[in-house]
Amino acid sequence: MQFTKKVTSTFVRKALKTVATLSAVASLAISGNALAELGEPEKEDLKFGFIKLTDMAPLAVAYEKGYFEDEGLYVTLEAQANWKVLLDRVIDGQLDGAHMLAGQPLGATIGFGTQADIITAFSMDLNGNGITVSNEIWKQMKPNIPKMADGRPVHPIKADALKPVVEKYKDEGKPFNMGMVFPVSTHNYELRYWLAAGGIHPGYYAPHKGDTSGTIGADALLSVTPPPQMPATMEAGTIYGYCVGEPWNQQAVFKGIGVPVVTDYEIWKDNPEKVFGVNKQWSDKYPNTHIRVVKAMIRAAMWLDANNNANRPEAVKILSKSQYVGADYDVIANSMTGTFEYEKGDKREVPDFNVFFRHNATYPYYSDAIWYLTQMRRWGQIEEKKSDTWYKDIAKKVYRPDIYAQAAKALVADGVAKASDFPNFKTETGYKPKQTHFIDNIVYDGTKPNAYLEQFEIGLKGSTKL
Repeated sequence: MQFTKKVTSTFVRKALKTVATLSAVASLAISGNALAELGEPEKEDLKFGFIKLTDMAPLAVAYEKGYFEDEGLYVTLEAQANWKVLLDRVIDGQLDGAHMLAGQPLGATIGFGTQADIITAFSMDLNGNGITVSNEIWKQMKPNIPKMADGRPVHPIKADALKPVVEKYKDEGKPFNMGMVFPVSTHNYELRYWLAAGGIHPGYYAPHKGDTSGTIGADALLSVTPPPQMPATMEAGTIYGYCVGEPWNQQAVFKGIGVPVVTDYEIWKDNPEKVFGVNKQWSDKYPNTHIRVVKAMIRAAMWLDANNNANRPEAVKILSKSQYVGADYDVIANSMTGTFEYEKGDKREVPDFNVFFRHNATYPYYSDAIWYLTQMRRWGQIEEKKSDTWYKDIAKKVYRPDIYAQAAKALVADGVAKASDFPNFKTETGYKPKQTHFIDNIVYDGTKPNAYLEQFEIGLKGSTKL
């Protein structure tokens, strides 16, 4: 399915472009800013891909609010069948860019799966995922979970409560199957992280042996399921649980077929989720276009988080359209408006379940990239030990805060944003301070990836190799 803004004629389009250009020139003249070098877009007609998830919101909002057109860009948005098709179409040029899993540009760059130089200059959001189990598994987990005075489960729920259930299945010779959306997805790494923190081995990859199943030595067997198909696949009994983005956890609650047990906010507070990825060759060929795309998406992210999420009901209305997410308004609103429903009727305040701009959510931090690379190493997608310098070099190759900074400074020059809305680009290193809010209390320092890996009991580290 695809759709695009219809400009009534070439004359109107050119008139709109002229007005936008004059406005930008006037703004720059008033500010006296040296950003006048940001020229016209080299390519105006663009096609972007996305998967039907609520965290594609910056694309939908930039489109609906006219932010792309303000930059002289005429955009078509097109839903994609799955993450592999989406990545392949960015690589071969059918798409100019796309809503991507944070691990996709990194995986492509290091050659896990398809080899390609994909970069990102824009992080689309923080948090936004959950882990859901079927009603039957929840029934078996529940006796292992501490309760509050009112009888509701204490959160966060750790995988310790699931471990006896998995062991029972193993003893009976039954595979314990769970779903995630893609081998280099945040969901894969979050599900693995949660399971391993509870003593459940999620299995290894061994690409050098031709084994890309990720199930070597696994207690729980993880396999790929497209996000919109997660609830139905679980209802059919093919999988017993899954990790996915919204609205597909809340959909399980609404359908009465499963219970979300933990959010990724509880696994790793304010974790990066999706990115906007483009082919490096495309960015090199169309630098002004790329900067202008990032400008429009930053504006969309700002709108999504403005005034304590005051615009979220309107955003939910946009996302509920069939061409975007296509789920019921109430299902999307359940998480997008600051709450999250676990067991049916147990709705709790989670104001930062979806973050689009707060906490520098849009900034492409090197340390975020390095965390994903450490998980690729931990589970065997990176087969051998790599130096700390290697991790940092790959992060700098893929994550492009230099492009982001140009877009942010242009927005400040336009009077649309304030310098204080962004990191201090003169002092910013690209590395967040040590992060402590993980479900297993392990501390992450992005400047020391190998030392970080050494802290885990389950997983590859040092010179260990399958």
